[in-house]
Amino acid sequence: MTHQQRLTKIVFLIGVFVLIALNFYTFIVAYPETYTLTQGISTSGSILAKDFSAYYMGAWRLWHNPSQIYHFGALGGTEPVFMPHPEAYKYLPSFLLFVSPLLSLDYQQALLVFDIIQFMLLPAIAYMLHKLLGNKHLAVTFTVMVIALLLPFPTANWGLSPSYYWQWGEGQAKVFLTFLLLLSLYLGSKGKPYLSGIALAFGFFDARFGLLAIPLFIMYNRKNLKAATASAISALALSNLMLLYPGMGSGFINMVLGSGITTPLYYYSLIPFFTLMSLIVVNFKELVAAFDYKGVFASFTGVPKRQDR
Repeated sequence: MTHQQRLTKIVFLIGVFVLIALNFYTFIVAYPETYTLTQGISTSGSILAKDFSAYYMGAWRLWHNPSQIYHFGALGGTEPVFMPHPEAYKYLPSFLLFVSPLLSLDYQQALLVFDIIQFMLLPAIAYMLHKLLGNKHLAVTFTVMVIALLLPFPTANWGLSPSYYWQWGEGQAKVFLTFLLLLSLYLGSKGKPYLSGIALAFGFFDARFGLLAIPLFIMYNRKNLKAATASAISALALSNLMLLYPGMGSGFINMVLGSGITTPLYYYSLIPFFTLMSLIVVNFKELVAAFDYKGVFASFTGVPKRQDR
């Protein structure tokens, strides 16, 4: 490595550190929001507990009242109390397996710990993006890093990023989701299709972004696609077998047909959305080549027809 290359790498690493530091500033600005009872960014204007209340209540019901995971509102009895009402749970139940250990804490402590754990995933996200984009110009890689690690749009009350302000303020799960989907792509790029499929399956708890990641999943696993696909389908089915529990499956279907698939792309949803879209854009040629089995676009991709390879 030449001196110039070493200097460029150091500047790049400093830039990534600055992005995470700026995100930490937004984390600090958003912290008081976790205690605030407002309508948040809900388009309905309804005042509910933070989004994390849906996960906390969902995890509690998974172990105490599983048929009611997708019931909106409080049921009373011994379940946790949220004022005025808990948010509705709208993910696959597999996600609740990750949240369940936080039930050992009270709600407010659990929200903070969940935020801290996700914040600690940011360096891992940066590392995986760097490896996934290793063949791209550093300027391109850094641009994707800016999107994934900060998504900046400075505002007076929301720190440097509305997306991350509400991610931390609501105790949302979009950083964890982004981590799982990138982990799936990273494992695929390393020739580990079975682990890649498992990571995708768990990242499918919000199916909207799991579906968006599928083209990239195919591209990074194209050499072992059958194994990766079989692993993903098996892990997705096994981790959500609990939907067969009486009442849980019907509750999930009612939720999906009711409002689950029409949930708007709130600010925090832009974190996985733009991260995946940026990967799709910068890997467009590679994506076309991965799906171009007949070599129709060989002149564009630079990849010869399969019979010529």
